[in-house]
Amino acid sequence: MIAFPITRSNLGRAIVITRREIRDGMRDWRIIVPILVLTIFFPGLMNFTASRAVAFVTDYGAPVIGERLIPFLLMIVGFFPISVSLVIALESFVGEKERFSLEPLLSSPLTNLQLYIGKTLASAMPPLLASYLGIIVYLAGLYINLRWTPPLHLLVQIVALTTVQATVMVSAAVVVSTQTTSVRAANLMASFVIIPMALLVQGESLVMFWARYDVLWVIIFGLIMVNAVLVRMGVRLFNREELLRREIDEINLKAMWRVFSREFVGEAGFSPVRWYRIEVGKSLRKIRWPIAIMIALVSVAFFIGWQHAPVYQLPAQWITLIGNNIQLRDRLEQFGLFSARGVAVILFQNLRASLLASFLGVFSFGVLAAIVFMIPTGLVGYLAGQVALAGFNPLLFIGAFVLPHGLAEIPASILIGAATIHLGASFISPPPGKTVMDGWLIALADWTKVFMGLAAPLLALAALLEVFVTPAVVVAVLGG
Repeated sequence: MIAFPITRSNLGRAIVITRREIRDGMRDWRIIVPILVLTIFFPGLMNFTASRAVAFVTDYGAPVIGERLIPFLLMIVGFFPISVSLVIALESFVGEKERFSLEPLLSSPLTNLQLYIGKTLASAMPPLLASYLGIIVYLAGLYINLRWTPPLHLLVQIVALTTVQATVMVSAAVVVSTQTTSVRAANLMASFVIIPMALLVQGESLVMFWARYDVLWVIIFGLIMVNAVLVRMGVRLFNREELLRREIDEINLKAMWRVFSREFVGEAGFSPVRWYRIEVGKSLRKIRWPIAIMIALVSVAFFIGWQHAPVYQLPAQWITLIGNNIQLRDRLEQFGLFSARGVAVILFQNLRASLLASFLGVFSFGVLAAIVFMIPTGLVGYLAGQVALAGFNPLLFIGAFVLPHGLAEIPASILIGAATIHLGASFISPPPGKTVMDGWLIALADWTKVFMGLAAPLLALAALLEVFVTPAVVVAVLGG
């Protein structure tokens, strides 16, 4: 773990950098003009749009649409000015490097933490102040034209959402700025910040139009957690010597392969037994905490599914566990069970889902992978709850339909999910003395060892059991 000694002394020295950056930024008309336009002109435009929209939908008997549109535009007014913070943050370090003003700054007695905090605050404060001013202008115009004032809780939510979105964008952009060698490269890498935030705004728009404002608190909390991860990542990766030494970003595939293969083979050489005992065992020790996290998450998913069974109850006639042996077996054979082809289909589906979850996990610090692996367990909990509501024994359902192949499939999913969390977290905390890429390649080698050595064989075994054993158990236990 890395400590964050944000004391009064550290913060005071960081403010010195913040003042310097803001003072220099205020001299650049390319920054001032967009902020002024988005602060004054854009809220006026949104105010005009809201007034016309409310009048239009009221004429056609749909005032509720106008009522939902006004808070949505309030959120947009707050978001657009903070988009400028992305540009400022992207140039925070790499821009100074291109202007040859970075070396004197890094030669100062300021610590890495003080430099990082000062740059981050300088990138976030002017756009945030402009965003707050834009919200005030928009609300003033609404009150004058429509006599509309937002509920206090909604106003607090919008201000909090604007603040955390700005800090997340700035934190991510500062990380990009410290890891690139040119402004052009930083702008290209900015897509990894812009695209997720654009998708998030689209999701928030749905929440606003459905008036599910309580969901905004969940989004705010999630963004706070993401921001904490990005700040930790930025402080951990910030290295003034490396920033000065690196002149060009180069993709050296041979060097990357050497790092990966050396970590994958390790001390085992060409002995499969030694590879399993030494290398796979070493990788399992590395992911022991992610394994514990995955076990907790799938357990929570089962409980959530069980709790939602009464909320979304299926018709009782849909839950039929008793039937004729021959008819039940014939019905199962129609789905490709009791056949080698069924094994291939199920194994392919499980491998594809696992690889897709791992791919998503790389871009989300492992979060999306964990969610993907939680979904099947949540569905099992939901169906078990439906079985219980229909008057049957849920343990009988789990024992017949899930347990035979689940004994292999569930551990495989937990292992893949844990290895993916470890892989995603490697961006945040690479091993000491290693670059971000080397740390990620080492984690990728661990993921590959766990996947090839344990998870894939378990998934193959689970496919065999799901095709030949589970249907036989279902027929034997539930057939009439």
